[in-house]
Amino acid sequence: MAVTLRVPTILRTLTGGAAEVSVDGASTLAEVIDKVDAEHPGIRGRVLDDDGKLRRFVNVYVGEDDVRFAQGIETATPDGVTVSIIPAVAGG
Repeated sequence: MAVTLRVPTILRTLTGGAAEVSVDGASTLAEVIDKVDAEHPGIRGRVLDDDGKLRRFVNVYVGEDDVRFAQGIETATPDGVTVSIIPAVAGG
C-alpha cells in the first residue's frame, strides 16, 4: 500500500496537473517529500526552506494531524495515510 499526497492547485504545475500523487515506501514525511521531488522536481523547494524545515506559510497534515504539532518532517506516514499540503491563506 502507498501514501497519497494531496497537491494544492498552486503546485500542480510541478505534478503535471495531478491533484494527488501516490508514494510507495516512505515511512516519514521527509521521505514522502524526497520521493515526490525525485519524480516532480521543485516540490521540496516549495514546501521546505533552505534548512530543510517546513516553510511557515505551508501547512502539512498527515491524516488529520498538523505535523507542526507532531514530529515535523519526521512525522510517520503509515501505509494508506493521506498527506495534505495546504498553503496558508491570508486576506483582509
